[in-house]
Amino acid sequence: MKKILLCFAFSVTGLLGAQHKFLTYPKLSDEDLKSEKSTQVSDAPAEILYRSVHFRIDYDGTLHQKVFSRIKIYNKDNASDYLDHKVSIYDDRRGTRETLADLKANTYNHENGKTVSTKIAKDEKYKSTEDRNYDITKFAFANVKNGSVVEYSYSIITPFLGSMPRIIIEEEIPIRYVEYVLDAPVPLGYTINYKGSLNPTHRLVEKKPLYGNEYQTYRFAYEKVAPYKEEKYVLNNDNYKTSIKAELNSTLFNNVYNSYANTWKDIQERLYANDDFGAELKKTNLVKDLLPQEIKSIPVTLERANAILKFVHKNYTWNKEDAVFCDKGIKNLINTKVGNTAEINLLLTMLLQNAGINADPVVLSTVNQGILLAYNPSIAQLNYVLASFKDKDEIYLADGTVKQSEINMVAPKALNYYGIIMGEKTAQQINILYPETSKTLLTVDAKLLPDGTFEGKFSDRDTKLYSMVANQRFTEDKEKFAKSYKDDYRFNFTNLKHGLQENNDFETSFDFSSDTFVDVLGGKMVFNPLLFLYSQTHNFDQKEPRIAPLEFYSAYDKIKKVTITLPDGYVFENVPKSKKFRTEDNALQYTYQVTQNGNKLTVETTTQVDDSVFPKEYYPAFTQIFDNITKQEAQVITAVKK
Repeated sequence: MKKILLCFAFSVTGLLGAQHKFLTYPKLSDEDLKSEKSTQVSDAPAEILYRSVHFRIDYDGTLHQKVFSRIKIYNKDNASDYLDHKVSIYDDRRGTRETLADLKANTYNHENGKTVSTKIAKDEKYKSTEDRNYDITKFAFANVKNGSVVEYSYSIITPFLGSMPRIIIEEEIPIRYVEYVLDAPVPLGYTINYKGSLNPTHRLVEKKPLYGNEYQTYRFAYEKVAPYKEEKYVLNNDNYKTSIKAELNSTLFNNVYNSYANTWKDIQERLYANDDFGAELKKTNLVKDLLPQEIKSIPVTLERANAILKFVHKNYTWNKEDAVFCDKGIKNLINTKVGNTAEINLLLTMLLQNAGINADPVVLSTVNQGILLAYNPSIAQLNYVLASFKDKDEIYLADGTVKQSEINMVAPKALNYYGIIMGEKTAQQINILYPETSKTLLTVDAKLLPDGTFEGKFSDRDTKLYSMVANQRFTEDKEKFAKSYKDDYRFNFTNLKHGLQENNDFETSFDFSSDTFVDVLGGKMVFNPLLFLYSQTHNFDQKEPRIAPLEFYSAYDKIKKVTITLPDGYVFENVPKSKKFRTEDNALQYTYQVTQNGNKLTVETTTQVDDSVFPKEYYPAFTQIFDNITKQEAQVITAVKK
């Protein structure tokens, strides 16, 4: 990984605020209801007029989270993300849970000179359980038109005071006003984790009397927030938006001070003391007779570990639930053959240990969960487990949840910069990145017919980690996967096939016949020798300054190979020359290789990117290299009759 610094901490101690009034919900004005476009961004499909997130902790230890949001809709067809909402309620399934209260949602329209309000009916709200520990309440606004204002509010009452949800300040639409407020009793000390580049317009951090008691209040308000433009080649854009998260660090009751500012060693001790983590790892009797003796007797450690990983893949299936704790336990997994992430990879760890391999679990945060805040350890950040083992002072990773995985090739969602090896007595931070190079091979074998039609075969083959990514996309939604090829290649093709190959590569192939690739000029046939693999543009075209690093999951080689056979009696003219170019450090390299043998010509291009993550400062180099690639690949060739 290229050297990269992710700085997310922000100190709020001693901030002084002007006399700004927080928690003052403005009335909906006729001007806002009648407005036809945002004053900040004229073509914005929607705009947040007012948003407030208020955390208040009572002295009895109850946390109230109140959310109020008012959004102006300018183009409802392009604002769907702001018309459907869901609220997640946590339930530990052990008798302690959060409660949703006072959910209200209204649509306001200006009709015949009046403001008309439409409430969502009870039957338009519905609940679902999408995760073992989360109940989801979903709702959608009714009677939405261009020009509507939608408004919702609700409260979540929770006993969980340790870690509050991260509140993202920036959105993809403009924001007129947004505020974050935390009112905590003075005996409770909180760390405010602030990340992002946006500075509050108003801020207040002080002790003051509130609700009849002494409180520490943290208040941040932002005005005229520009839309956050999500960037390409970023695994999770939310990591780089301005956001705020509060974590309990201490308590002071009856002059007794307790610190909850954890180190990863503290987290390790809590995990190993937990019935659903450490206690499960101690149940070694469950696994002592599971492995066949022929696997245990493999002399080479790496080969033995690989055989154990394949044994887990063959015998156990992931239930699609990610967790750092076991749900029903290792014994249930062994009996039913089905379990969550923690159960499968803790079992894998135990089997490695049982086979004489130095193994420990690794805990981490997945890509969608956000980058692990290594400087502020918290169990609440963690939602995934891997197995790790040592061989000759080298650390290797293994993932039993994905049957296509290999040693050091774990689920892509786990490749999120960092993880923590949780040994029985130690905690060690490690990088979680794929160490090898994946390849994409686009191959075309085509014949040109005298009438200017090309016919032939095409294959798109991905290797290693990119194969895993492609296979997951395919298995999740086969119709959508097939449609992506029909959208990308707008010409006639048949015999479309997708599938995992015996060597674990993933390949898509089809046969094609098209007369759209050739221009006939005065008896000459002119075409690009890359045919439909040539693109007039590339995706490194961002004009604004780059915010996030470039993230690719894997270092990669992209190879295009097109072989063209001319009809008898035809020859090539204006054949392009081979060419190479690269960056000074060889991080990006490109080769355009032309080979001709009689009436057969092969053009092979190779784009090499030598790392999975690049600092944002590399973005201009990518733009320059891909500008040159586009120009190089724009060259055409001529076929003429002798």
